[in-house]
Amino acid sequence: MTVRHGFYARWRGAEYEASPDGDRVRLYASRETGGFEQVTPGRYVKVVPLSEVEHLHYVTTHCKWRGEPFVVLGEHEGWYRVEYAGGKAPVAERLGLELFDRGVYQAWASINEVEDVHEEAV
Repeated sequence: MTVRHGFYARWRGAEYEASPDGDRVRLYASRETGGFEQVTPGRYVKVVPLSEVEHLHYVTTHCKWRGEPFVVLGEHEGWYRVEYAGGKAPVAERLGLELFDRGVYQAWASINEVEDVHEEAV
């Protein structure tokens, strides 16, 4: 499963990574797409009015690891970077998670150990 974390917009029937900016939305594509401007190799952008966007939502990928809830932040070579979403410091410490910031615990979890991977959109 592809890990998605951030804004996505549906424009003219296709979905793109997005970045809202007031009454405009920047749409991003990974390949040449009509009307998009290349900003770096493999990265294209187009700014459109918010009124033209069919749907704008924020997507996060969630999972269970070692029986606890996590948000999946990224993926690298068979591992997920996960952030504990249970809100209980004693549980995070028992799991041996890294303290990333005050109250924020993260770890690398083998994709093979992660269960119930799913997206949530708001």
